[in-house]
Amino acid sequence: MFNMLRMDLRRLFKSRSFYIVLGITALLLILVTVMARSLSDPETLAAMEEQGAEIDESDRMMSEYIQNMSQLDFMHESLGSGFLLVMTGIGMTLFVNGDFSSGFIKNTCCVNPRRRDYVLSKVTLAGIYSGIITVLSVLLMLLSPVLIHMYPAPDSISQIWRYTLWMWLPHWAFALMALALVLLTRSTTLGIILSLVAGSGLTVAFVGALGKLLHWPPLEQFFLSSVVKGGYAPQSGITQVWVVLACTFAWAAIYGIGSLLAMEKRDI
Repeated sequence: MFNMLRMDLRRLFKSRSFYIVLGITALLLILVTVMARSLSDPETLAAMEEQGAEIDESDRMMSEYIQNMSQLDFMHESLGSGFLLVMTGIGMTLFVNGDFSSGFIKNTCCVNPRRRDYVLSKVTLAGIYSGIITVLSVLLMLLSPVLIHMYPAPDSISQIWRYTLWMWLPHWAFALMALALVLLTRSTTLGIILSLVAGSGLTVAFVGALGKLLHWPPLEQFFLSSVVKGGYAPQSGITQVWVVLACTFAWAAIYGIGSLLAMEKRDI
């Protein structure tokens, strides 16, 4: 397993798709920061109004809301939308599918007992992959506002690290969904589509609407996009922490077992 993990890490840091995913993530987060800076600036709103743009009370309330954000508030508005779930799922899908398209998996898993080691190495790699994206995104959301002279109220380092941890765990579980789908389908198509649909919250909206129609319990709160959106753990207390942990480990177990079964029951 550890030899496979070393090979995976070497391939990951040489992978073009990995840096493309990081670059797109960084670019979009910077654009979000610039937009927030523009919306929070009263002079920008006044200039837009002078040019004929319709500025109403809701726009001014939004501007005031952004001005009063703390670092964690601002960070969660950007990262808690599910955007990182989408990028993590797509990145993991592209990387794992490369094992099949390049023939790497045929060279490492020709003997059946090694298939379990392969899955365990990929599970670990998913944690590293999601951790890199999460940590770098948090650092970017701390630094980019300062570069454009936007200064949210500071939070303690311990709060920021706890927030990063509670964000990383569900993203790890989401990356395992991509792993399971690729091992099952041997294709990137389903992994990318479900990453977009599930990460953006469409599955939550669908299950929520269906649940109201059929009078089900609120099952949508246990989906990973809901966990991420509501996972502002430093401010939400111990109940939210346990929800994050329970949902993360439950989905990780489902996806991990699914990955093992996909490898054991299908030919390479």
